[in-house]
Amino acid sequence: MLKTAEHLYLQIADKLEQLIAKEVLKIGDKLPSVRTMSEEQGVSMSTAFQAYYHLESKGLIESRPKSGYYVIFSPRRMPDMPKACEAVRKPSEVTVHEMITQVSQDMRLDNITRFASAAPPETMLPAAKISKALIQALRKTPFAGVGYEAVQGNADLRRQIARNSILWGGAISEDEIVTTSGCMDALTLCLSAVTQPGDTIALESPAYYGSLQLAETLGLKVLEVPTHPGTGIDLEYLDKAIPKFKIKACLFVTNFTNPLGACMPDANKQALVKLLEKYEIPLIEDDIYGDMYFGKERPGVCKTFDTNGLVLLCNSFSKSVAPGYRVGWTVPGRYLEKVLNLKRHHSISSPSLPGAAIACFLENDRYEHHLRGMRKALHTQYMRHLQAIREYFPEDCCVSRPQGGFVMWIELNPKVNTYELYEQAIKHKISFAPGRMFSLQERYNNCMRISYSNPWSKQIDEGLKTLGRLIKKMS
Repeated sequence: MLKTAEHLYLQIADKLEQLIAKEVLKIGDKLPSVRTMSEEQGVSMSTAFQAYYHLESKGLIESRPKSGYYVIFSPRRMPDMPKACEAVRKPSEVTVHEMITQVSQDMRLDNITRFASAAPPETMLPAAKISKALIQALRKTPFAGVGYEAVQGNADLRRQIARNSILWGGAISEDEIVTTSGCMDALTLCLSAVTQPGDTIALESPAYYGSLQLAETLGLKVLEVPTHPGTGIDLEYLDKAIPKFKIKACLFVTNFTNPLGACMPDANKQALVKLLEKYEIPLIEDDIYGDMYFGKERPGVCKTFDTNGLVLLCNSFSKSVAPGYRVGWTVPGRYLEKVLNLKRHHSISSPSLPGAAIACFLENDRYEHHLRGMRKALHTQYMRHLQAIREYFPEDCCVSRPQGGFVMWIELNPKVNTYELYEQAIKHKISFAPGRMFSLQERYNNCMRISYSNPWSKQIDEGLKTLGRLIKKMS
């Protein structure tokens, strides 16, 4: 592979970032001048400057007039990680708190500093390229897309999804895929295919409140599985819980969970699939954040290890390309016919043009190029938010270490009730997600989910500073 200028500056930046992380380069240390770095690495002055600018945008170094670049932050000086939750004694009937409705409504207010939304802002999305793809789709689709789409979904879209499955280690065909109206629709169809009202399902804890609402809608009970903020669900606990609580299905986000940001190692994913095969229990795998990784390689999915069709993989383009287009998909394994029948009864088919437009966007290889820029921006934004939290929040707060996605989880002093904090924050036009939203139990009252999806700005900095000040008053 040719080493382009972009690859070269990122390679230099990565090496320096590793030295900073290992504290070989400590806070206050001066970096080599741009000219020296250019000569030592055998690259142009422009490439060396780009490497420094990249580290500066992450808040790791700063430029001082007439002096050079200095290290100002080390990832080693991060807050502690939050603790994994304690195990619950029994499954819970699902009742979703009014808090969810209030927070969702407040997010739509004008002039709000939004730390509550686990989604990209419109400025981060490829609007112009999607518009071109839509025009292309309009010309290409018979009768301008006014007719019904096939129940399984747009054939071109399914073909492109199958082609891209190599990115997550898959080798699926278009015939194994069903398109949906977003990821939540995919989860609804899959969960409906494998459960009946009154059944018990397993979710991570803390769990995405949308999954709790979905379980409530379908009349299901939920067992919350203890989840480590780094490595995901407790497999040993799950193994014992399945026969004890008669679990009928599992619904897990395996890559960059919402709200913890945990990413299950591939070895754990393989072990999870093997465990569920032992009990013949389906796994609905929500991989909506899988493409938003910060490292060098995309994490795998449980579906890769599935040989019995028990894993129903769900995803969408809502977090990466166009939330408003509502284009999702699922690979439901042995439950394909059930999912197709449910879709036929519930919605007949998917909208024609949005799926065709996404297919055109994927066909022209724009997706991976867009994702590279998006991942880089998200990683930078995460680093800046983390540094501000460390500076403005109390020293005893614990913060998760997401390696992808849009959100981080913060555990505060037990004296702090984050719903009361939210009521104070919204008066300052600041929104976030109180921890109590993410459980059916009376827990996480001192926790909060912060989104770093918005680009760093003075407004974001001031918002975190204000939150820190409010928290200190309550501690």
